[in-house]
Amino acid sequence: MNYDIILITGDADIDHPAFGVPLLARFLSDKGFKVGIIAQPQTEEDYKSLGRPNYFFGISSGNVDSMVNHYTAQRKIRSEDAFTPNREFGKRPDKAVLVYTQKVKQFFKNITVVIGGVEASMRRIPHYDFISDKVKNSIIIDSKADILVYGNGERQILELAEMFKMNSKVPKPAYKINGTCVYTKDKPDNGLELPIADFFTMTKFFIENYQTKILYYEYNNRYLVHYPPAKPLSQQEIDAIYNLPFTREPNKKYKGKFIKAFEQIKYSVLSHRGCYGGCSFCMIGMHQGKTIQSRSKESIKNEVEQISKKSYYKGTITDVAGATANMYGTYCKAKASITCPKRSCLYPDICENLVTNEKPYLSLLADISANDVFISSGVRFDLALVQPDLIRKLASNYTSGLLKLAPEHVSNNVLQKMYKPSIDKYLKFTQIYLDISKKLEKKQFIIPYLIVGFPGSTLQDALELALFLKNNNLRIDQVQEFTPTPMTIATMMYYTGKDYETGEKIFVPKGREIRLQKALAQWYIKSNSKLVAEALEKLGRRNDLYSYFLKKS
Repeated sequence: MNYDIILITGDADIDHPAFGVPLLARFLSDKGFKVGIIAQPQTEEDYKSLGRPNYFFGISSGNVDSMVNHYTAQRKIRSEDAFTPNREFGKRPDKAVLVYTQKVKQFFKNITVVIGGVEASMRRIPHYDFISDKVKNSIIIDSKADILVYGNGERQILELAEMFKMNSKVPKPAYKINGTCVYTKDKPDNGLELPIADFFTMTKFFIENYQTKILYYEYNNRYLVHYPPAKPLSQQEIDAIYNLPFTREPNKKYKGKFIKAFEQIKYSVLSHRGCYGGCSFCMIGMHQGKTIQSRSKESIKNEVEQISKKSYYKGTITDVAGATANMYGTYCKAKASITCPKRSCLYPDICENLVTNEKPYLSLLADISANDVFISSGVRFDLALVQPDLIRKLASNYTSGLLKLAPEHVSNNVLQKMYKPSIDKYLKFTQIYLDISKKLEKKQFIIPYLIVGFPGSTLQDALELALFLKNNNLRIDQVQEFTPTPMTIATMMYYTGKDYETGEKIFVPKGREIRLQKALAQWYIKSNSKLVAEALEKLGRRNDLYSYFLKKS
């Protein structure tokens, strides 16, 4: 077959809507284009296996940034890859988008390359790279790709495909598409120049302007041009995508092999895209946008029915959610979610224009309750406090015994830098939820997600967290160390050592300081005892707190 478009991905080939490249392949095929997928290419033969496309190659690292996928918060190489058969490590390269693009350009002269996905999206402007500990240029410049698609890519990739269908050699100046970046000789007439000389200033300028303005900067006598985000999908459009005939199976060549990422999502359904939480460490808002793009109840019911027909189905839907479960069906009544300069609709307080009604979500869950349905994704507890029926239904119907919440910390100093609500709201939610569970005679628990080593957090903040956990008899098996990821506000604070809001210097924990913070949060682990003692000594609290944390129990 002579393909119009060939997509390359760093993930295994799984025909499921949770995987970006297969979703785009289904979408483009439905629009009449012949699309092929090359998954995890290793050799020249792999890259040439489907021939030369009529229009272009589309390249993605897969569902995750390859560097985040490969390295821990201590910059150590991970031992497995959840998106690869049998978790085999090494099937995708470091800097996968750059490597794949260079190989395609080497093997196919004068071919157009479109890059996209999370890795390209979050590295589209100058960004801090944690592994190299350097600020890197836009990935489109370093990779020498022809165009970069950021965010949800359906609109942009379709517009490009239709351009090439009309003219198989589209000149670069024609690439003026929202939701894209180009590197071109042509300076935009009505753009704003990014002040790239200062990383702090550039980041603030970008965040304040990228939603509504064309931005650019000059590099080597050419211009990186960043167009505003693509228009969010309507409910009809997003339904049409998720109603496509996905097999919901890995490619047959993987038969008998375990793919962890597929196992984790094969019983779940995505109900919406987008997030307006605005957490400073999260990429979702910068990638998918703040607008909640909710699927219809009928579309989701149809997908649940398709899952129930699979041979692997065991009677339980493990999740019906998006990035934040209880944002389904909520929206901005001012219709300003695209242009509003506020980074969060929830912090420091819930915006008066946010319609928080939980009834659409509860109605959806009730309509698919012929199956056992649980909510495994995160629930935003400050939003849930104005959704009382949701808390009651979570406790009575939709929790499998453990509910995951993400207070992230307890210190107001840290929470303010995260743009997260105060711990009082977390405690209020947990009290309501556990009281309902008790009345129902259901033994249910809440597992808090926590981050240590966040920019601006001190050892005193870590002690406050440790005392909270100890006083509430909470022992958390997994405490996350802050990992700088490209393009987030938190990463900018980590690199510059400046508070985003004030520009004032902040303490940035690194190295042993992070080990001490984590040890305090997990004081009960025997191997942490020396670190806990060291932390308490540094705080001048060893005499009064050592026995409290380390006495035998």
